[in-house]
Amino acid sequence: MKAKAAVFMGPHKDFEVREFPVVSAPAGYARMDLIASGICGTDVHFHNGKLAIDPPTVIGHEFVGRIEDVNPDEAAKYGLALGDAVIADIAVPCGECLLCRSGDDANCVAMKVTNGGSIDESPYLWGGYVEKNFTPLTNLIRIPEGVDPTVAATFACPGPTAIHAIRLARRGGVDFSGVRVAVVQGLGPVGIFAVMYLKALGIEKICAITAGNNEKREALAKSLGADCVYNLTREGEAAVTAALAAENGGLGVDLCFEASGAPAAVRQGMEILRNRGVYLVPGQYSASGGVEIQPQLITFKALHIIGSSQYSIPDVKEYLDFLLSHPELHGEIAKLANKYRIDDINAAFADAKSGQNIKTMLVK
Repeated sequence: MKAKAAVFMGPHKDFEVREFPVVSAPAGYARMDLIASGICGTDVHFHNGKLAIDPPTVIGHEFVGRIEDVNPDEAAKYGLALGDAVIADIAVPCGECLLCRSGDDANCVAMKVTNGGSIDESPYLWGGYVEKNFTPLTNLIRIPEGVDPTVAATFACPGPTAIHAIRLARRGGVDFSGVRVAVVQGLGPVGIFAVMYLKALGIEKICAITAGNNEKREALAKSLGADCVYNLTREGEAAVTAALAAENGGLGVDLCFEASGAPAAVRQGMEILRNRGVYLVPGQYSASGGVEIQPQLITFKALHIIGSSQYSIPDVKEYLDFLLSHPELHGEIAKLANKYRIDDINAAFADAKSGQNIKTMLVK
């Protein structure tokens, strides 16, 4: 038996679809059959040359699959069994550094990844753009009954990414019950999920900021919880900033969640926040250039700025718990993904880069 994989050949180059032999799951691993695997903004950064990774390799880290080969006794130790639908978590913290020992393994300074194996060595299929995937049992999270695995795949990375930023805010003393007005910058997958999640937290007013001309995405944000959507292209940055700075009687907004990845968003985020406002910044994930800011705003507004780069297994579990407790969202989430076969990987990437898709997903 053989399985297909889309092999990353380097920045700006077409992927190559290759076939690899399907072997048995090694000790400590499960072999999964692909259900769905998302294309993340991080993968687009690899392809654009803004993040570095050595080709040829299989990238992708949003793999959702069904366990089809595993040692049942080993699997049982992790609450897993043959036939389970699972999310494969990419991150392997060292467990020994200062961050890991202080309960912050998502920011491990010696982080390894489950998709870093060579395509030249068995079992070959490590990454997300594959028909079969091998992941350590330690990094598999079972998708509960009541959550369609394809629905879970839609925000398999964006959901935990947003949740971890909020988790760090809580660790930093942010009381979300005191947040009346929140802004989400950017309406990609992370931003869309942030809108839903902040709404579920009970925040009274949620505004989103976007750009370009995608009225469908703006309407979607409103249907999922945004009370208003500002468009920088149509309305201009100055007008949007002024409108949001007028919130809370002219103080500005309570919380801003940066999910656009645009460096200029950071400057605007600092301007629209009120004194003691909270800025969550998980979206600046590539070397996309700099922007001039006014550091005195941090001082005079006493801003609380929290960066968040990754997530860990507890965030994935919380994401699944969120889906389980909000079945009313499943129908809308199911509509968000544009699905492609692995053979169509280059078309999938072109469409993901164009911004026409909210979520681009590979299926079998």
